[in-house]
Amino acid sequence: MSFDTLLQAAVLVLQFDVLLAILGGAVYGLFIGALPGLTATMATALLVPLTFYMAPLPAIALIVSSTAMAITAGDIPGALLRIPGTPASAAYTEESYAMTRAGHAGRALSIGFFFSALGGLIGASVLLLTGPLLARLALNFSSFEFFWLALLGLLTCALVSGSNPVKGGVSLAIGLLIATVGLDVTSGQPRFTFGSVELSGGVSFIPVMIGMFAFSEILRGLSGIGAADASKAATPASDGAMRPYRGILGLLKTYPLSLVRGTALGSSLGALPGVGGDLAAWIAYGVSRRFSRTPQKFGTGHPEGLIEATSANNSGLSSAWIPALVFGIPGDAVTAIAVGVLYMKGVAPGPRLFAENPVMPTSIILSFFVANLLLFPLGYVAIKAARMVLKVPRSVIVPMILLCCFLGSYAINNTLFGVGVMLVAGLVGYVMERNNFPIAPVILGLVLGPVLERNFIMSMQISRGNLMGFFERPVACGLGIFVLIVLGLTVWSAIKGRRTVMAGEPDDSLTS
Repeated sequence: MSFDTLLQAAVLVLQFDVLLAILGGAVYGLFIGALPGLTATMATALLVPLTFYMAPLPAIALIVSSTAMAITAGDIPGALLRIPGTPASAAYTEESYAMTRAGHAGRALSIGFFFSALGGLIGASVLLLTGPLLARLALNFSSFEFFWLALLGLLTCALVSGSNPVKGGVSLAIGLLIATVGLDVTSGQPRFTFGSVELSGGVSFIPVMIGMFAFSEILRGLSGIGAADASKAATPASDGAMRPYRGILGLLKTYPLSLVRGTALGSSLGALPGVGGDLAAWIAYGVSRRFSRTPQKFGTGHPEGLIEATSANNSGLSSAWIPALVFGIPGDAVTAIAVGVLYMKGVAPGPRLFAENPVMPTSIILSFFVANLLLFPLGYVAIKAARMVLKVPRSVIVPMILLCCFLGSYAINNTLFGVGVMLVAGLVGYVMERNNFPIAPVILGLVLGPVLERNFIMSMQISRGNLMGFFERPVACGLGIFVLIVLGLTVWSAIKGRRTVMAGEPDDSLTS
């Protein structure tokens, strides 16, 4: 990329209408992302009619900034109310909420905004420097590689399920079972629909996520279980605890490897079509716990996993534009909408775009920098405003949470079926939590289940039923061996811990 192209793109991005679109999209994304159940994809879809009346660059800049802010703002209800705003934030909701219960809500939110912005800036740099190269690498991935990646993501359930991987495996199996509801991916035959038309489309993970995290928490409060924790969570934070970005540079010096590893994972996985930042956040949090020197602190409000997962989140969001811009292949739902907007504006993404009009894709990439830079000041305002949320009495905030649960579940398909799914999921989540079964693996299985099944069936069809086909391609072989090693180490660690307990020795892995 030449310096002249970069300079021309910077001039375009710094125009008033583009900057206004970026600012407006960021404020809009902050509002949408902070509401439980309203996802970044929904925020982007609602902006499409507005882009009809805008030029191509401001239209895409509006989508870019709103998405970056909505993804990051999804951490706000997760940290304050234990309601993940996005599927990616569900990976570390328990961690951030534990930090809030310990009186460090400001610290949890500061980590989310600061390291999301930093990860987004690094991801945008990767997109600017190595976009075409990473896109070519991503296009070489087949169903075999995607299968191993999905399986690697599922293995993180053993790392995010606390001290009991067996119960984590049961929760994961429940999520995978729910993911099988709907039409078969190959034959199109209905499975577990029981004649219901709504179930033919499958069970959306958004109502399930809202029910299991939010509605089950309301049921716990009504039943009196965990009342002490609830009252502690409702205690207003001190002014010192809510100082935005206080001590954040110290965390950066303490955990630099977490930032590097999280952004590397997010940038690599985000470049793969259909993966995006959701899987990157789950894997990053699991990897952080696996390689941490203090894994026993995870789940108690430890910042290490939050740093790695949040930086992977936004860096993966930036990298998802690599296949979209370079080859016209959307990396996720958001970029699919953006590609449609580009076509509507007469701009065809793909290799010819970089050759014929390199200023346009470069301008889109530079808008990422401006959008992620806005995360710092807008995050400051959001953290300051969070103090008011913590000071609201629980008797007032519970009905508001319940209203958000109903609105978020209804807004998925504009039917009451989503509300029913949310209520059932809340009851299931309440029973699971009462019996110490983790909830996060259920969401993980529901999100990755279709990806795993689809790529497994495609791979078996390609290899004609030969399982060795999963190891014939070099990259698939490397990923397969790595997954098997991780699986073996996880099983060995569980066996070793069991033997230690049976021998009467203290087991550090069970302390939290």
